[in-house]
Amino acid sequence: MTTTEVSQEPVLDVTAEAADDAVSTVRAPSRPPALSPSRANDFMQCPLLFRFRTVDRLPEPPSAAAARGTLVHAVLERLYDAPLGERTLAAAHDLLPGEWDRLLEADDRYTSLFTDGIGPDGQDREGWLAGAGSLLGTYFTLEDPNRLEPAERELLVESQLDGGPLLRGIVDRLDVAPTGAVRVVDYKTGKSPRPGYESSAVFQMRFYGLVLWRERGVLPKMLQLVYLGDGQVLRGEPTAGQLEQTEQKIRTVWSAIEDAARTGEWKPRRSKLCGWCAHQSMCPEFGGTPPEIPEGAIPLRLGIAV
Repeated sequence: MTTTEVSQEPVLDVTAEAADDAVSTVRAPSRPPALSPSRANDFMQCPLLFRFRTVDRLPEPPSAAAARGTLVHAVLERLYDAPLGERTLAAAHDLLPGEWDRLLEADDRYTSLFTDGIGPDGQDREGWLAGAGSLLGTYFTLEDPNRLEPAERELLVESQLDGGPLLRGIVDRLDVAPTGAVRVVDYKTGKSPRPGYESSAVFQMRFYGLVLWRERGVLPKMLQLVYLGDGQVLRGEPTAGQLEQTEQKIRTVWSAIEDAARTGEWKPRRSKLCGWCAHQSMCPEFGGTPPEIPEGAIPLRLGIAV
């Protein structure tokens, strides 16, 4: 990971990371509205996409990549339940069927990926699980889980910005050294971005670093992205100045979200990523018409009075 600001060209994130830290007022009504790095990236990519996902909460069919990403994340989290010495690739592979069954029970949308026993890419269940197993194999070439003892896994982090939104995210893994140094680790099941296109990933990690710094008073020593799609590990040592710049960027994005909420102008922004959007039929850029915003959705899901 670079330690300097990079291009703002958006990077497609089709894995589960885009959903694991989303604004969750619908999923968890008792929680106040919050802004996650994924939803902030949505707005920077396309304000109308942000509206569709966060305000309208339009359903999106699960993708094969997102399902595989969710599964691999679940296995890596569960793997660290095993004692040191037993965190092997074989043990990780053994976890795949059970974790997949858990995901099917938790979200029946995943069942739509398989028709008559045939799943994504024309594979049966065993073949599809083998694809996830290949990603796990890559993980073991990058880290030895028997030499790690994470302080936290799937850690929910939150911080209230003064005069701004509540920030919320889920950190895949938090490592704390005996010296107290903190490393924030995030798994990505896709490929690493091309040079100059790392902005979304860098923003996400600095978002997490900012929240942890504000809440714990400790500046993370390292932010680490582990890309299982091509076996790359990107690292960066954030400075206080960089995290303060991230906070300012969040405030700028939030101000733009507030303006859009109050004016009703959620402008679409055409890009290369439109080809993966599930809502083209409702987008003016493609001849569609957005639906009416549900009454009360903006204050409920964004906490913004309109």
